[in-house]
Amino acid sequence: MNTRCRECLAGLEHCHGAVIRHRLHRSECTDADCPGPELLLHAFVLDCDAVGCDCAQVDAPAARAI
Repeated sequence: MNTRCRECLAGLEHCHGAVIRHRLHRSECTDADCPGPELLLHAFVLDCDAVGCDCAQVDAPAARAI
């Protein structure tokens, strides 16, 4: 049985980790050997609040009175 993924077998650049998109910071990946945090390299993309980051908790502008 072959444990390599389809992208590995084809020699395509990709990552087995998940990219975490931050609202206020640069995206990061869960894989230490990641070639880069670009979204196209990853099959899994998470918003940072899904992993407990609080940078998305930016105060929303106050609603304007009409």
